[in-house]
Amino acid sequence: MREHEVRRALLDLLAEVGTITATEAAKRLGYSSGLCSFHLRQLARYGHIEEAPHAGGRARPWRVRRATPPPAADSPTEGFGELARGLEDESYQRWLVQRDQAPDEWRQDEAFSAVVYLTPEEMSAVAEAIRQTLARYQDREQQPAARPRTARPVALIARLFPLLPDALGEED
Repeated sequence: MREHEVRRALLDLLAEVGTITATEAAKRLGYSSGLCSFHLRQLARYGHIEEAPHAGGRARPWRVRRATPPPAADSPTEGFGELARGLEDESYQRWLVQRDQAPDEWRQDEAFSAVVYLTPEEMSAVAEAIRQTLARYQDREQQPAARPRTARPVALIARLFPLLPDALGEED
């Protein structure tokens, strides 16, 4: 599961029903209430949603911020893309700070980057190959019994984008 899938589902659900608690979202979407609560707080932190007025108690309803509507589902790079990138960067920074506290077998990461020369079609093919590789593991989010005993959530962030000439007009 990608974090942005949960957040997109939550934003879509909020757009549909108006207000919702983490518990209600969990029941509707099939995620845990803790996961929904975390992602609702993150969406609020980045200004996409806000706490809705309520009579008190433990229930904490959320709604889309009235000043900024949720980004359109057909435009993942608008607004929500910025949120996702910010949360990805924040998660990675938290990993770097806490890495020494992880069990020995989990103290490494596999961060890498490369610049390759591709056509637009090849760039799409590389992205699809990554998606297909990850698809083998997607069922583990909804089916905990499918997870190996030592499996843990691992973030994978792939950003494929063309490197444009700089403002001075230099090509290479």
